[in-house]
Amino acid sequence: MVYLRWDHDEQEMMTFELQVHTTGWVAFGFSPHGELPGSDIVIGGVFPNGSIYFSDCHVVDEVTLEEDESQDYQLLSVMENETSTTMLFKRHLRTCDASDLDITMDTARLITAFGTDDTVPFFEGQRFSKSLFLMRYRGPSDSTDPKIFFTYDLRLDNFAVPVQETKYACTFIPLPMVKQKHHIYKFDPIITSHNITLVHHILVYACGNASVLSTGIDDCYGANPDFSLCSQVLVGWAVGGESYQFPDEAAFSIGTPWDPQYIRLEIHYSNFDLLPGLIDSSGVRIYYTPELRKYDMGVLQTGICPFPVHVIPPGAEAYRSYGLCNSSQFDEMNGMPVPDLHVFAYLLHTHLSGRGVKAAQYRNGEQLQIICEDNKYDFRLQEIRDRKEILIIKPGDEILVECNFQTLDRSEVTFGGPSTMNEMCLTFLFYYPRNNISSCMGYPDILYIAHTLKQEASDALEGMMAMDFVDWNNDTIKIAEKAAKEADQVVMIKAINEHQRNESGLIRDISIAERAACHNISRHLSLSGLRATANGCLTTGHTSESSTTKETASFPLLSLTQLVFAWFIFTSECRK
Repeated sequence: MVYLRWDHDEQEMMTFELQVHTTGWVAFGFSPHGELPGSDIVIGGVFPNGSIYFSDCHVVDEVTLEEDESQDYQLLSVMENETSTTMLFKRHLRTCDASDLDITMDTARLITAFGTDDTVPFFEGQRFSKSLFLMRYRGPSDSTDPKIFFTYDLRLDNFAVPVQETKYACTFIPLPMVKQKHHIYKFDPIITSHNITLVHHILVYACGNASVLSTGIDDCYGANPDFSLCSQVLVGWAVGGESYQFPDEAAFSIGTPWDPQYIRLEIHYSNFDLLPGLIDSSGVRIYYTPELRKYDMGVLQTGICPFPVHVIPPGAEAYRSYGLCNSSQFDEMNGMPVPDLHVFAYLLHTHLSGRGVKAAQYRNGEQLQIICEDNKYDFRLQEIRDRKEILIIKPGDEILVECNFQTLDRSEVTFGGPSTMNEMCLTFLFYYPRNNISSCMGYPDILYIAHTLKQEASDALEGMMAMDFVDWNNDTIKIAEKAAKEADQVVMIKAINEHQRNESGLIRDISIAERAACHNISRHLSLSGLRATANGCLTTGHTSESSTTKETASFPLLSLTQLVFAWFIFTSECRK
């Protein structure tokens, strides 16, 4: 078992504590894409005589590990007891060593490894990999739990999952009946244990109180359009996500005449193996309290309207798509002036070919800042992430969402749509105070794209069909990407009462801020250089009699409590 804790400070220093169930060497590091070559690794342990070793290394290829000339990890302690080794160390988010990988707002691909002794045959040890978001700004101690709270489950009841690759199951469920205003301040995903790989995402949509709702369970986007009613996201969970508690200043309101009384529960199943006889009762558990927060909160869905128009060519190393939100009509759609949106968190969403997502804010045609981004997006880790600081969006601002896709493994065009093999490009912005706008998404003029690619088409449907007749290669991929960015954007704004209005807009360039300065704290080695190969072992290290050792007093436990964030990696995820 591997146990990791970490935290970071205002000096851009991140501290890690790695605890491994072994009395041999332990290793931890960062991988560019989840594989060993190019990885940034630190290795340490306690020799049988009680001295310690600790080295900052990098992986050259599948069989070669080299020690960095510049040592940019600072060892704080290495301790060992009869069963475990605990290593406490720190590094800057960005060092000046080209062999070190930066710690950024992107998803990190972590690698941990260990052996049974201290000879450090790195490529023969047990290895684990895990995608994790490290730049968290709010820990459990930063949230205040109410003294009085209640729970309520929004879930399906023994639903028979059909034998098909993709199924969107929807049903309408009443929210708790309360006599006075309450706040929903937290939610937990409830995933039927044997269906953990089956459930792709769960969304809870608030329904307008004038909506006429159907009974039973049906396809969300099938023949009966009634099951696609209700579009204002209340809470959302996707693959890799966890429980989430809203900040102390805001929560979802229930119990007033203006609050929703019903929700639409949407569960996306991906049954790629076409397994029969699957029964599911997944959903979410909400926590609500009469102890009210200062603000009522909401969620704004932005990005590319999933259908009818979203096209991604096959064979693309990188293809960028854009969805625009023009908020100039928010006041009219809301029925009253919309107050500034105070954005405190976000959730990014694509399907399997998504490699990066970012959202930018514009005012009067000028870019203000990046709202959120993940340039190393991992489909298997979709979670709500807090911003470091509150971001203000004013009515009239534009929100541009850019998604980067890779389709090298596909021979046919990928269209936007509900299936996991289709694509989406969405950013959910969590904000306060609440308004009545549920979504604001854009899509490009497909006829412009088709004509630029010299295809004949007279309407949007023909434009989509024409994409299958394009001779896709690097040139046509670049032409399509450029045309999709140049094309007029249709912006669809929808309110909780299902009223919709279309606007138009143009895609602007996204400016990328300069990287922060690197920190050079290295210790340059006088050694001739350390190498390890598949048939050799790392035999030279920094040894010391200090801060050691075989005994396990309370220090490891004390250091564990000082770090805010934690993660377990179990041996069932091991690979060699």
